Amino acid sequence: MRLKVIACNGSPNVNGNTAYALKVVSSVLENHGIETEILQVGSALISPCSGCRACAKTGMCAITGDDLNLWIRKLEDADGIILGSPVYFAGIASPMKCFLDRAFYILSRDRKLRGKIGAAVVAVRRSGGSAAYDNLMRYLSYSEMLIATGSYWTIIHGRDPGEAREDIEGNDSLTILAENMVWALRIREEAFPVHPCPDTPQRRIMSFIR
Repeated sequence: MRLKVIACNGSPNVNGNTAYALKVVSSVLENHGIETEILQVGSALISPCSGCRACAKTGMCAITGDDLNLWIRKLEDADGIILGSPVYFAGIASPMKCFLDRAFYILSRDRKLRGKIGAAVVAVRRSGGSAAYDNLMRYLSYSEMLIATGSYWTIIHGRDPGEAREDIEGNDSLTILAENMVWALRIREEAFPVHPCPDTPQRRIMSFIR
């Protein structure tokens, strides 16, 4: 079966710099025979998590009116996931935050992403890129994913659509990320039948306020 990677575009701009960054990575993956699909998350009207915890019983989000449950199934079936977000005010874009809070709560709770290959990319005009990158990476690490990286933080700079093409170092880091992700996906593909995820105990929950 062909390997597949799902990329999540947290920008409302379908052809903006975040989309460009994801396409740079996706094109390398495709050249290596890995199927890619970009979910246009940022332009959707996504409700925030209500904290109802109904998903703990059903494995599905109780909030309707958006495509989150469909996207969850796509992420669950993928071999790798790339999270991409622009920076508008010091962190990840708000639609992406709503999507991640709901989707990753469900998927990480049931350990559906455990052992998959994850990566993150950020598009920023000037500052706030590191904060957004760190925030995206936390969702991946919390879900017990294996993380692919570039030669530097995969943050590309540009304001207007197309300006990110001029960030030479950022483009190089994205290409290196893509090659490293291909490498990790191939290793995972060969190793998992022989060395599946270890049988570790489920996480125990403790509240500090009683």
